[in-house]
Amino acid sequence: MFEVFSTGYYLGRLYVEPSDDGTAALQRRQHERVNEQVYAGEGLARTDYPLVMKVGSRHYRVEGDADVPADTLVVPRETLDDAGVDNPPALAEVLLARPGHARRLFEVGAV
Repeated sequence: MFEVFSTGYYLGRLYVEPSDDGTAALQRRQHERVNEQVYAGEGLARTDYPLVMKVGSRHYRVEGDADVPADTLVVPRETLDDAGVDNPPALAEVLLARPGHARRLFEVGAV
């Protein structure tokens, strides 16, 4: 689903759709699987921690949600312009923050 892109990110492609509840989410099983693959090696036993993803110029704190379709990232509707999504649902490049970078983004309040 994601491949190494840089020292800070993995790169993947997901459909990006608007959400009206103000949160960003990925299908729950995919969220848990990605969380386990990316962060489990960092000593985290839980797979429900939020992921940090970037679409366009916008970072998102991504939770798991059983109602989200597979291979889809839902983001708050009001952030679609920042994400560079003009006509959703749109297939877009999505960056997934690697563990150390995600931690820094949380520390500085970017997500």
